[in-house]
Amino acid sequence: MAFWVYILRCVDNSYYTGHTDNLERRLAEHTTGAIPTSYTYKRRPVELVFSQEFATREEALASERQIKGWSRRKKEAMMRGDWSEVSRLAQSKTVRAEPTPVRAEPPPVRAEPTPVWTEPPPVRAEPVEAQPPFDGSTIRQAHSSQLRANRGKE
Repeated sequence: MAFWVYILRCVDNSYYTGHTDNLERRLAEHTTGAIPTSYTYKRRPVELVFSQEFATREEALASERQIKGWSRRKKEAMMRGDWSEVSRLAQSKTVRAEPTPVRAEPPPVRAEPTPVWTEPPPVRAEPVEAQPPFDGSTIRQAHSSQLRANRGKE
């Protein structure tokens, strides 16, 4: 069984990259809009601009993932078969003014070793004032006093 990686150009000029085991069926699904959740559904019509056959699904999937990580220019160079441009675009864009110097000697060793904690430092307990347990009687007493005081105001 063969597996395929393919690239479609959408009506908005974006590219869609996918893989399949039946290129004709999958292209028809993209063209007819058979899958409403597909990226290409609202970007039809689509045009097949690249396809490559692989022996295994794993190879096709690896190729799809690699291509999806490429820039538009790199994808277009591959579609043209311009492998020297693909190679040039694959090179790092980082430019260094001067190379980083390499140390001839290892860095100096510290005279004192870094302390290693074997157990946590002791915690000093702070005294807590003892309080009687809460039983709710204090609130009932305050509420009763307030009710008695309010009766006389009526």
